Formats: sequence, structure tokens, C-alpha cells
Amino acid sequence: MHRLYLLLCLLGSVLPLAAFMPWLASHGLALNLLLAQILEQPVAAFAWADVLVSALALLAFMWHEQRQQAVRGVWWAVASLFLVGVSLALPLYLYLRAQVARPAR
Repeated sequence: MHRLYLLLCLLGSVLPLAAFMPWLASHGLALNLLLAQILEQPVAAFAWADVLVSALALLAFMWHEQRQQAVRGVWWAVASLFLVGVSLALPLYLYLRAQVARPAR
């Protein structure tokens, strides 16, 4: 599973950033334009709402799990959530969590 989580981290970074970087290069950090374009199309608003709720659920899950069993490096997953998104943060957190559970070899 560890390799799968790492592969998903790679995909979860590359695919969203490949879609977003051209827009960012074109428009810069125009947050008003970004929000306007998100709300312009119902399907885009749906996708963003889904991602936002997923991000909040992941934050709650990581916080709860951290109180049960400390996962070393959890802040990397939190930072990746805000810098890239759920697509990177979830597999990264699962990878870090699996490292804690992995028996010593």
C-alpha cells in the first residue's frame, strides 16, 4: 500500500497543478476572477463545494486521528492540503499513517 499511496501523491500533485498552472500563469493571483469563474458555472461550483467539504472532513479526520495516535509529519499533509488540495493531502496522510502502523523490519 505504501507504494500506491506514493503514486497517488504524485498523481494528486501533478494532475491538479497541471490544470491550474496555466490559469495562474495567465491571470496571476486574481482571486476575484477565480471566485467569479468558480461561481459562473454550476458544475464548477459543485466541484469546488465537494472539494471544500472533503478538505474540511480530512482536516477533522487528521485532527481526530492525531489525538488517538500521533502521526509523525502530519503537518506536511496539512500544508499540502492548503497548497495543493485533498488529492495530495489524503494519500500523503494515509502514507504517513501507514508508516506508524508498519511493523519494524
